[in-house]
Amino acid sequence: MFQPYQLPPPPLVVEAAVSLWQRGLLQGDIAITCLRVALGFALGAVLAVLLGTLTGFWRKAEEALEPTLQALRTVPTLAWAPLLLLWLGIDEAPKVALVAIGAFFPVYVNLVAGIKGVDRKLIEVGRVYDLSDAQIARRVILPASLPDLLTGLRLGATQAWLFVVVAEFFGSTRGLGFRLTDSQLETRVDLMFVALIVLAVLGKITDSIIRAVERRVLAWRDTLGQMPA
Repeated sequence: MFQPYQLPPPPLVVEAAVSLWQRGLLQGDIAITCLRVALGFALGAVLAVLLGTLTGFWRKAEEALEPTLQALRTVPTLAWAPLLLLWLGIDEAPKVALVAIGAFFPVYVNLVAGIKGVDRKLIEVGRVYDLSDAQIARRVILPASLPDLLTGLRLGATQAWLFVVVAEFFGSTRGLGFRLTDSQLETRVDLMFVALIVLAVLGKITDSIIRAVERRVLAWRDTLGQMPA
């Protein structure tokens, strides 16, 4: 149904992956892309937790920050890339920043929704036990919003892998995103499939790690998702 230059058979893809590995190119691409994702995701997630906690607890902060952040959330990915290149140059900074932007908004939105969605009865119970506002935040609100935060982290990690590919399209000479564009210029569809498969595997591994943490941290919940198979 397809020509090899359109959809190469699996043996050709495996052969291309082995060739890249033997030349040390695939390991280098994986390492630099994982580093960019790790740095960008960590930066975006930390900022999202800080701002999400601030806007979730403090109404004045919500009124001041929420409209601007929600407007920025609608800006397309490709619109950020030229601006970041202009501001930060062509080194690692704009790539990490773009990944951080991708990871920031899912974590932020889910955390704020989780804080706002905490049952008032839980807070009233805390008042009954004479807990201070700080104690209620630490022992009631944050644990109750933890499932939403972990969901946001999973979505943010997925977005980080999406954004790193876009980041590596611009001014990059290494990485899986660069391998995709370079393979396109060389009309090497087999190399493109190698990069796509590796990206899919790395994204799945990242999601599985966060899900494992989620199951362990939220083992106290008595929900359908926590029931043994």
